[in-house]
Amino acid sequence: MYNMVTLLKLGLILQDITLILLGAGTASRFKLPPKKQWLWSGDRPLWLKVADDFQTVGKFQKTIIVSSKDDITTMSNFADYQFIEGGANRQESLKNALKHVTTSFVLVSDIARCCLDRDMIKRVIVAKKNNSCVVPTLKAVDTIYLNNSPIDREKIKIIQTPQLSDTTTLKKALDSGIEFTDDSSAIASKGGEIIFVDGSLVAHKLTTIEDLSKLSCLEKPIERPLIGFGVDIHPFQNDKKMYLCGVEIESPFGFKAHSDGDVAIHALIDALLGASGLGDIGEFYPDTLDIYKDMDSTTLLKDTLNRINSFGYVLGNVDLSIIAQTPKLLKYKREMRFNLAKILNLRPNLVNIKATTAEKLGWIGRREGVAVEAVATLYYYDWTKR
Repeated sequence: MYNMVTLLKLGLILQDITLILLGAGTASRFKLPPKKQWLWSGDRPLWLKVADDFQTVGKFQKTIIVSSKDDITTMSNFADYQFIEGGANRQESLKNALKHVTTSFVLVSDIARCCLDRDMIKRVIVAKKNNSCVVPTLKAVDTIYLNNSPIDREKIKIIQTPQLSDTTTLKKALDSGIEFTDDSSAIASKGGEIIFVDGSLVAHKLTTIEDLSKLSCLEKPIERPLIGFGVDIHPFQNDKKMYLCGVEIESPFGFKAHSDGDVAIHALIDALLGASGLGDIGEFYPDTLDIYKDMDSTTLLKDTLNRINSFGYVLGNVDLSIIAQTPKLLKYKREMRFNLAKILNLRPNLVNIKATTAEKLGWIGRREGVAVEAVATLYYYDWTKR
């Protein structure tokens, strides 16, 4: 525990520290549908839990979260931290973040080290010193061999994060062209002092599925349903095939659109993006890019589903209302239901298709086009039931 003088000192120290949280990795060893930074603890994704928990230590001058290009826009909808795109590896990601650091010291941790021991973090911060790196360590408790020979385990230190470094020294080291496994190795290469403090068994790093059982700080995801609504409208275009829900419809005209114009799938994509808070179809598949010209909309739907799964969401059910004076859709409804169910990996009863006319009113009634409304329900992926 720390006395009042130490805590006041800690507050002053934090004003000259930037916190960097690294989470741009692909988590290739983590074999679950969501990326590990997007596992949900309660109602927060893992990366947000870690960032928020660090703020309970004290007020850092700035908090920078390093993530992949695909995640940054979504993350920025959750909180007002600074988000920076990562690089090809940990060191490149850290270098990208350091470009935005103006404080004398930088505290670097991995989002995957998601259970914080606040006393350990305070030990690291209070021990700071110019031209140094403060490192939390654990002792080796098992017998250790190097190749076929035992080595003295008393000389072994197991390195953890967060690590507190002199910013200028760290920047120079990382610009040297040498690849380092952690910040302390980089500081040491420039003759900086490495200061060791006691680490913590609580600060276990999430690397594989098996690690989940060792992380007592994580909460079961809440079971709140997330509802999304989507709507799309397309006019008719002669001499083009018509598709609805990925099913070809017998018709002398199709839909005027940049892609194949499947208005039902477009509405459904917006419903999925709405429920997950990711945005809308135009942000991900803009009609200004040639890559999406005449594209099969089922391809876009599959990509959207993969995206929401990677962010820790699970699809519950979908419901579509197709408003069309023409063509008549009764004979296609079952095929559309089963086709979407296959794409979405849902039982057919969880995919509902409704079709109605506009009673000859308005532009739909004049047979100028079709409108579709869609509703989708998502839940947080429950990693406790894996």
